[in-house]
Amino acid sequence: MAKRASFKVNGLTALSKKLKKNATMDDVKTIVKTNTAELTAAMQNEAQLVLTGHWEGKKFVKPTGATKRSITMHISNNGLAGHTGPKTEYAPYLIRGTRYMVKRDFFLPPLRKQKQKFKSDLERLMQ
Repeated sequence: MAKRASFKVNGLTALSKKLKKNATMDDVKTIVKTNTAELTAAMQNEAQLVLTGHWEGKKFVKPTGATKRSITMHISNNGLAGHTGPKTEYAPYLIRGTRYMVKRDFFLPPLRKQKQKFKSDLERLMQ
């Protein structure tokens, strides 16, 4: 069975002392929820751009959209953790590629962009 592609941001406990002085935990939860939702939407948009179909022999197979629809978000840890990513079992092969197929990475480019925004949003709370 293939591994699911997802990401997790840790380290909020180290920031909690500083955050308690400058902001409430509700502010942190809002940032986590907003950034997770934005990342989910960015991954779905990237999947639509990158996953354009493939050839099976001489026949072109149009994309079904199953991977895009499987990218969903989940908030846990009382609102302090956000999870998103594709849930199809073949998503890791799309993201990394195989010896027969070039990679169609819809996961890492949006993650890199959102990571910077998430970090700046938390830093803004600490000022």
